Amino acid sequence: MKRKIIEINEDLCNGCGECVIGCAEGALQIINGKAKVVKEQFCDGFGDCIGTCPTGALKIIEREAEAYNINATRDHVLKTGGEAAAKRFDEANKEHDAKVAKTIPSGCPGMRQQATPPASAAATPVATESAVLSEQVIKSDLAQWPVQLHLVQPTSPFFNGKELVVLSTCAPVASPDVHWRFVRGRSVVVACPKLDQTDGYIEKLAGIFAQNDIPKAIIVRMTVPCCGGLSLLVRKAHALSGRSDLIIEEITIDLNGDLVKTEKIIG
Repeated sequence: MKRKIIEINEDLCNGCGECVIGCAEGALQIINGKAKVVKEQFCDGFGDCIGTCPTGALKIIEREAEAYNINATRDHVLKTGGEAAAKRFDEANKEHDAKVAKTIPSGCPGMRQQATPPASAAATPVATESAVLSEQVIKSDLAQWPVQLHLVQPTSPFFNGKELVVLSTCAPVASPDVHWRFVRGRSVVVACPKLDQTDGYIEKLAGIFAQNDIPKAIIVRMTVPCCGGLSLLVRKAHALSGRSDLIIEEITIDLNGDLVKTEKIIG
């Protein structure tokens, strides 16, 4: 079957073993100094391990792979790690998808289907023509173009002298507050560490940091584990830029749009 599964770049892997610790399913092991997938059926494609990797060697891809087997995986975890590991596996499985504790989970929570009631009492959509013509359309706080990290240039004048928001692709859709809370008065780059071709992202961000007077970078990410890769990209870019005065904050938004955490991670 074709499904999401972890891929390991052995050229980047330093054998630290952090991903092994981060994987509650026991799908990874260090073999001959490199992280390896022990068995495809043990990898649920959720991606908890990605945010733990210090070198960016891990990513989720979609390819033909053996189906994830929750029962075989739990047996494997119990056999290799004992009751404590099995308990951790059960807790992780509930977190991944509370509705399927003893069946095949749906994978990354960013892919899990769910419906939430609208915040507004008026649940009916606005007609396209009316929305275009209405004077009540909410104005954008965006003051630049382009915004996608692949497309911006480090020397673009809109970066200089402003705080920079490194925005996950999903955040502005999940939260209606993103524009006034984060975009207003700042420059912006948008990226997805899971679905984008991220080759060159670290160098691009490092160039933006190094070539502009940016006092602070604000990462706006979702709670899903794979979004931790966005913070990892920014950390590596900061190190590459040589900036010692740059402040970096991480803002985490829940799937329902609530702001759940604000943390200064550098500076």
